[in-house]
Amino acid sequence: MKTKIKINIVMLLCLLIPISNTMAQTQQLEEPLQGYLKIAAENNPELESIFNSYLATLERIPQARALPDPNVLFNIFTSPVETRVGAQNAGISLSQAFPWFGQLKSQEQAVAMLAKARFEAFEDAKNRLFFDVRATYYDLYVLEAAISITDENVRLLESFKQLANVRLESNTGSAVDLLRVEMDLDELNNQLLYLEDSRIPIQARFNELLNVEEPIPINVPDTLNTLVFDEGKNVLLDSIITHNPTLKGFDYEVSALDAEVDVAQKMGLPSFNLGLSYINVSPRTDVADFSGNGKDALIFPQVGVRIPLYRGKYRAMVKEKELLKTSIENRKESRENKLETALEQTWRDYADAERRVSLYNRLIAYATQSLDILVAQYTTAGADFEEVLRMERQLLRYELELEKARADQNTFVAYINYITGKQF
Repeated sequence: MKTKIKINIVMLLCLLIPISNTMAQTQQLEEPLQGYLKIAAENNPELESIFNSYLATLERIPQARALPDPNVLFNIFTSPVETRVGAQNAGISLSQAFPWFGQLKSQEQAVAMLAKARFEAFEDAKNRLFFDVRATYYDLYVLEAAISITDENVRLLESFKQLANVRLESNTGSAVDLLRVEMDLDELNNQLLYLEDSRIPIQARFNELLNVEEPIPINVPDTLNTLVFDEGKNVLLDSIITHNPTLKGFDYEVSALDAEVDVAQKMGLPSFNLGLSYINVSPRTDVADFSGNGKDALIFPQVGVRIPLYRGKYRAMVKEKELLKTSIENRKESRENKLETALEQTWRDYADAERRVSLYNRLIAYATQSLDILVAQYTTAGADFEEVLRMERQLLRYELELEKARADQNTFVAYINYITGKQF
């Protein structure tokens, strides 16, 4: 049976954004992010280049399973060769070479496995692209959240400034309180300007990944829903071995070399030629007519055998493939070890981000209550205004850290899905 691995491009593009069932998160990705992933998959030139390399390898399959071209030989005699039945004027012969049994099938299998390896390279590049899009999207979310939180805190400090001014005018406050809030306002406004300027490089990076001619608006949610895993770390370690496209690609390359070893061995066996010859004969006129006078000659079959006497080159071909197999197996082992180490480190960071989300949610609640109490005490009893400002800065830090922890958790989930060969 002929190997059939060519994939319809339209169907493939429809499958570019698969949904993983391994996530506890039940809702799908935010609709804007799904749209951005689709745009990136359709426009990315590196992805298209790797896919075209895969398609080019597929075109080698019919070449590998084809017989060698037949040979046609024409003979024209400048001096006719006289025979008993007449003069031979011209001849034609046709021959076809046949390699040893199974050689063509092994050649086809080798190319088919190589094509599968090229497709796994495409899968890995696609997964990497999707991770880069997601990571940049989450970076942009953190930036927009930081701008919003900082702007909100600027407005909060403006209200503190009014409060300090009222107490100063009523001789119950200090001018130092007003100066302190002015100092904090200047710092926050400067930080806000820096954050707004930071939009430009992140948006440029995002549009680069999408490879769009004109920058498109990027929509991020007000609050990022965090993603979590159902599986434990050990299940994910097993998933790396079975699903990672790079490791699967190494397996296909080894299978291709196994087939090439078989090809090299069969090349060291005899091959055959089968053919026929036709010779045009002119009738003799110098003798009385007799049976067979001027009858053209047809010789069929003609059988030839190619005998591979020089065995050294075939043994070297087999040895070459075996050494390449060992090299690829070593590369696979090295890559597998690196991926497992990366999973261990990322799993630690994922667990830390999950804890930070819970931590900063609690701390924000405590800081908000504390700030309300301190403001009330300052308003009624003239408590230390520096404590109010310190708690406000603490609350700002907790809010920023919470949004960073949310984005970090989703980024680590996306990276683990990338190295395990899964998408969601």
